[in-house]
Amino acid sequence: MDRIAGAGRCTVTRKWQPLLAMAAFSALGSIAGAAECPGDIGNAQRLVLVTTSSMDTLSARMQLFVRNDSDGAWAPHGPAEPAVVGQAGLAWGYPFIRFKREGEPEKFEGDKRTPAGFFRIGPSFGFARSALPGYILVKAGETVCVEDPTSPHYNKITTRAELGPGAHVDEMRQTPLYRVGLFVEYPTHRASRRGSCIFIHIWSTPRKGTAGCIAIPEDRVRMLQYFSLYGATLAVLPQSAIKQFSKCLRGIN
Repeated sequence: MDRIAGAGRCTVTRKWQPLLAMAAFSALGSIAGAAECPGDIGNAQRLVLVTTSSMDTLSARMQLFVRNDSDGAWAPHGPAEPAVVGQAGLAWGYPFIRFKREGEPEKFEGDKRTPAGFFRIGPSFGFARSALPGYILVKAGETVCVEDPTSPHYNKITTRAELGPGAHVDEMRQTPLYRVGLFVEYPTHRASRRGSCIFIHIWSTPRKGTAGCIAIPEDRVRMLQYFSLYGATLAVLPQSAIKQFSKCLRGIN
């Protein structure tokens, strides 16, 4: 395997990723939309926004945005286009559960929901070799993403050789929809089973949800690999939360 990576089913294991992610999100204010935005979105100049009409729908819209500096408003970088999320919709990802409204779900392993919140987009991956910086080559019988909360490798992309027997994993090469994709650096929590292996990958149809990832047509996945090459933040939100995070999403309605 060319790279080891780590993020619910559908993630890049760098050893420092969980620590950096938690440090970044610890700066969140106790009130959504407060002056202090999540670290990644506060400094980002490229944004991938995925929205749904509610927490319980699999149909979504994805739109790209750019800005010149961290204090500027976001400007569209192309139109909003269809996407799908988890079969069961969205659930607030760890550590964004403080922002959920009454009755809204929290993300847990195996719930078929895509985590809502703000996350860094990690390296690209795929079945074919690529010169993209940080690219992870997915190899048959070798590359796995660990979905087993009892494993210290939970929420990480690693190799079969590094795991003990019996660990529950996603054999990535066995899923054709992973032939082109990107990792989402989702800061999970192993003890409370907050989900693992979140990807942006190819969809099968625009009407079929994922096991917890975000899916779009293959040509758009390839385009997104280049859009996020030098850093991009992913925001996954129900439409009702856009105003809640208005200071982080300036210029977006």
